Amino acid sequence: MRKLLLSALLLCSLSLFAGNIFADDLPQTKLTVQVNSARSGKGIERASVIVRFQQLPDGMLKKLKRSVRTNWETKTNQEGSVAIPEIPQGKVTIQIIAENYQTFGQVYDLNQPDQTIVIKLNPPQAQYSEDAKPKK
Repeated sequence: MRKLLLSALLLCSLSLFAGNIFADDLPQTKLTVQVNSARSGKGIERASVIVRFQQLPDGMLKKLKRSVRTNWETKTNQEGSVAIPEIPQGKVTIQIIAENYQTFGQVYDLNQPDQTIVIKLNPPQAQYSEDAKPKK
C-alpha cells in the first residue's frame, strides 16, 4: 500500500514538473478575478470561480495534451477576489456561481502579463410560471 502511494505521488510530481517545462515556453498571465455585486458594488465572498482554457496561442492546448492544467476551480476571499497562479495566455471561459446571484459565464482573452477581470453579478430574476396565472 505504501509503495503504491509513493508511486502515485512520484508520478503526480513528475507530471506537474513536465507541465511546468512546457508552460514556461508560453507567455504567462497572472490572473485576478474580482467578483462584485452589481447593486452594492461590494465583493462577493465564497463565490465559485471556474476558469477553463478555450484556446491557447497557435494550438498549444493540443501540443501540451494533459501535461498542463487547463482548468481551475476555486472560491473568492472575503473581498470577492481570487488570484490564479501564472497560466499561459490565450482564451479562457470564466464562470461564476454564487448563492443569491445569477450564474455568470463569458470568454476572455488573456493577453497581458498581469490581468484583472472585474465581474458584476446581478440578483436572480423573478421566477415566472404558467401555473401562477389566475384562471379566467
